[in-house]
Parts: sequence; structure tokens; C-alpha cells
Amino acid sequence: MTKPLHLLLVEDSEDDARLMLRELQKVGYEVAWKRVETQAALKQTLTEQAWDLIICDYYLPQFDALHALEILKDSGMDLPFIIVSGTIGEETAVTALKAGAHDFLIKGNYARLGPAIERELREADSRRERRQAIEALREKERLLSEAQRIGHIGSWNWDLAADTLQFSDEMYRLLDVSPQEFQHNSNELLALIHPEDRPIMENWVDELRGGGQINELDFRIRLRDGSARYLHCSGAYLHDASGRPVRFIGTAQDVTERKLAEMQINKQINRLLALRRIDEVITSSFDLRLILNTLLRQALEQLQVDAADVLLLNEDRYTLDYLTGQGFRSISMENLQVPLNNSYTGRAVLERRLVQIADMKAYPLLIRKMPGEEFVCYYGIPLINKGKVNGVLEIFHRASLQPDPEWMSFFETLAGQAAIAIDNAGLFEKLQRSNLELGLAYNATIEGWSRALDLRDKETEGHTQRVTEMTLKLARYMGIPEEQLVHIHRGVLLHDIGKMGVPDDILLKPGPLTEEEWEIMRRHPQLAYDWLAPISFLQQSLEIPYCHHEKWDGTGYPRGLKEEEIPLSARIFAVADVWDALTNDRPYRKAWSKEEALEYIRENSGGHFDPQVVNAFLERIVGADM
Repeated sequence: MTKPLHLLLVEDSEDDARLMLRELQKVGYEVAWKRVETQAALKQTLTEQAWDLIICDYYLPQFDALHALEILKDSGMDLPFIIVSGTIGEETAVTALKAGAHDFLIKGNYARLGPAIERELREADSRRERRQAIEALREKERLLSEAQRIGHIGSWNWDLAADTLQFSDEMYRLLDVSPQEFQHNSNELLALIHPEDRPIMENWVDELRGGGQINELDFRIRLRDGSARYLHCSGAYLHDASGRPVRFIGTAQDVTERKLAEMQINKQINRLLALRRIDEVITSSFDLRLILNTLLRQALEQLQVDAADVLLLNEDRYTLDYLTGQGFRSISMENLQVPLNNSYTGRAVLERRLVQIADMKAYPLLIRKMPGEEFVCYYGIPLINKGKVNGVLEIFHRASLQPDPEWMSFFETLAGQAAIAIDNAGLFEKLQRSNLELGLAYNATIEGWSRALDLRDKETEGHTQRVTEMTLKLARYMGIPEEQLVHIHRGVLLHDIGKMGVPDDILLKPGPLTEEEWEIMRRHPQLAYDWLAPISFLQQSLEIPYCHHEKWDGTGYPRGLKEEEIPLSARIFAVADVWDALTNDRPYRKAWSKEEALEYIRENSGGHFDPQVVNAFLERIVGADM
């Protein structure tokens, strides 16, 4: 299967460019490319389309690779940059790598080109994923900070001239100090701050005094029991008539739970992303024989030899068995089984090293095993991947060979590629089991989040399990395809994940919420979307966490969707969710009777609820239970 590649070549020789392109095509790339020779052309071409990779000649008539690297840096793009040169010294190569080049190759020796490109593309993908993860984390931090406004807040007033501090009662509690024992000066306060965070605090205070604009800071303090507490502080300087700072005032809030929840969620997301990346790699399918035959044809052409084959290690019979070959005159090799003991090929496996025979005529037994082939020299190299020998790559030639180091390097590269192909083929049989295990891991993680929410929100303990069963039963009854139910299941489990961003004093409040508290509570569907949207595995499960508080008449939140603008899964869940909430005890009220709950559901059909869903609910759920 060909791999698309958008390649920008900075090269003055069209012949060299064609050689590189041919090499890339041989290793499976479908190349869309453009060649430039000048700085101006490079600057313009960088902006014309999205490029995957830049290959640059070190010396060009008008400029060199170092100038090309400067142009790339100025563009702000992060592209793999590989230098090729006919002659490049070690010092020059080191300078180029320090300037930002990712690799360099010698012109004419393109054996490493394919593997180098594959490696640098993987590295570029990794860098891109890290940037996206950082951006996603920053966005989550911004949203989480909005949820901090309600809660206990301490305040301080620092007289700079006298170096005395005044605290509110809540500030003493946050710092875990006694008003009678605390010395109320800046050194005493600094001693409470975690040693790793003291320089950050000191710099923040100094920058604000110098006119800095960042007036908020998160840091840790050490409590008397040795534990740490996270505080979020906001501060500002007060100045006298001459503009001299005289006081530093501010507030502090305990954000320990938010910080710990944020770290836990990010850790779980990173684990899911890592599992997903593994899944994408190991679920690739391919024809091993086709790949190896392609590799062997390249070996014959590039190494200028007459024949080559691949033998697989048979651990049961302790033999090396012929898998495929190119260049042989007869088919007798196809039945070849070479014992590991007492054979040159077996020595390559047992000693895990290259084995070569300069003159096969000195070994009549080998000649008799390959009648009519008339081979003179032989090279066998073990195929090792992840520390395991999978077989041997063999090269035969009907004349003497004097291989140079580059020849040997390419031979070893081919062996490495063959080893990877064989290892991946061995994994093919395990893919279904691996997929099942990964799916179980994903679902176990999601169920863990759900259980964590139930444990945090005691009033909804057991609610998720009951609503999950009811939602799936109703979805089946309404004809939703079975393959979509797994996404609905995950959506139900994660429906209240956004409440991780709601402070405990609001989420666990036993009585009715104030309007300001409701405003914060209503943000949890948006928080759920912002947290889960970057996870491709959960893209099809976002409907319920994001839309389960929308109403049929458009009066819901967060987006005010109405009627069929609301996803069907969210409309189904809304009925099941309200039914379970009404028919089970809550700290602030007893459970309603089923008759009372049914009357409420009917009254709100066409208002809160989709009438069709209500009818299905009455037929399937209520009709089956009553």
C-alpha cells in the first residue's frame, strides 16, 4: 500500500531529485513534490500548501542548507528537514543539526532515505501531538479557573513599610496557622510556601511591583501534617500619592481538589490517547509475502546481486524454512529447510551475526543443495526485531563480491525492514484479541470515571447504572442500530463528567442552589465537551454529555437546541434521567411515587421531552414494569 508524501526539494540538480524520488517510490511512497533552487522560491513555496518534509542539498549556487533552515524557522512551521550532500564533514554536519536539521545523508547513498523519512515523519507527528495536548491542557485550565469563583476565600493586607501582614479568619484556615502563633511578616509567610514554589512566588511579587500584568498565581503551601495545599491567589499593589507602592493586598482560594481532579483527568486522557495510538499501529494489515518480495527485488537491484531469499525460523522443528525468494533459476529452493545446527545459515541465527562465504566452491555440500545455481558467494544476516530472531535474509551472487561499508549498511537496513515486517505479521493473529483488550481498557477507564463521579456525588450514587440500563433498553426499542449502542453506553457513563469542574460546595449542597450557583452548575455540559472532544475514541459518545440538558421546546442549556436539533440519544437519555431522579430518594426530598413521576413525564411531553420518546417510554419501560 502506497503512502502519500508531500515533499519539498531544495535541490539544484534535477537528476539528484529524480534519484531521490525513485528511491522513495521504491519504498512505498506516493510523492507529490516540488523542487526549488532559490531563497525566494523556498519562501513562496512554503506557503503554497501543506508540506510533510523538506529535503535540502547542503550546497546550492545561491545559498545553502543553513540559510534554508533560517527561512523555515522564520515561517513558524515545524517540518522534518533532511540535508543531503555529496561531501559534508563531521563539523559541518554537527553545525547543521544544531541549527535545526533532523538528519543528513550522503548523495548517491539513499539506502537510509526511506527509513530516515519514516522516522522523521513519526517524530513530527509526536511533536504535533504534544503541541495539541499542551493546547488542550491550557484550554481546560482556562475553563476550570472559571469554576473557582464560588467558595471560601481568604484575604491578606501587607504593609510594605512595616512588613506586617493582616489576614482574614479564612486565610488562617487556608494556611493552617494559628493567629496567636503566626508572626505576621513576609518571611514567616514565605516559610509556609512549598520550597519548590518559593522562587515562583517571589518572582510574581517582584514582577507585580514592577508593573507586571499577571496578577494571579497558583502555588503550594505546606500544612502542619506535612501535606500540601494548592492556593490560587490574586493580588495587586496599592500606591501612595507619589506612585510608591505601600500595600500589597489580595485573596487566596483553596483549589486543591480542582488541581488534583485536573491532574487525574489529564492522566486518564493521556492514557486513552496512548492506547489509541497503539491501536492504530497494530491494527494495520498487509500482505507479508508481497512486502518481502518487494524488498527482495530492491535487494537484487540495489546490491547488484543475483538472488536473495528470506528463511523463517521454525522454533518447533529447529529449522529455517524458505518463505520467499527472487532470482533463483529453479524452484528447488522453495522446499528448503535448513537445520540450525551444522549450517552456515543456522550460525547467523545462533550467533546473531552476519555470516559470509567468499567462495562457495570450497563447500561442495552447499553447492549440491542448490543444483544449477552456480553461486560463488553468500551472505546471511539474522532478522532481529525487539531482541528476537525471526529468520535470515540471504544474498547469493554468481561472481565474487567486494562489498563496501555502504553496501553492508544497506544490507543491514533491508534486514531490519524485513524483521519488522515479519514481526508485524506475527502480531496479525493477535489483533482481534488486542482490540478486545484495548476496548475493555477504554471501557474500564470510562467506567472508572463514572464510579468516581458516583462516589463524589453521593446523591446520584447508583443513578448512572440504572439510567444506563433504561436508556439502552429504550434506544433498542426505538430502533437505534446495535452498533451505535456502545457509543450511547459510553455517553451515559460520561454524562456528568463535566461536574468534575463544579466545586464541592455547589455540587454537594443539600438544599436548593442560588441563581449564581445554578449558573456555575449549568456549565458542566460545556466542560464535558471541552474535555472529551480531543479524544477521537469518544467523538461518537459526546451527544449525551453535551446535550442531555437541552429541552424539546428550546429552553434547555448549554446551547438552547430544540426539537430534532437535539440528538436522539440525548432526548432518550433525558426521559430516563428525569424518571430515575424523580423515583429515587435525594438528600433534599423523598422519592416520588411512580404515578406522580408518570404524571410529570406526561405533562412535560412536548415541553421538556420529545413526545415520541415519551410514548416509547410509556410503552416499553412503564408498560413492562406496571
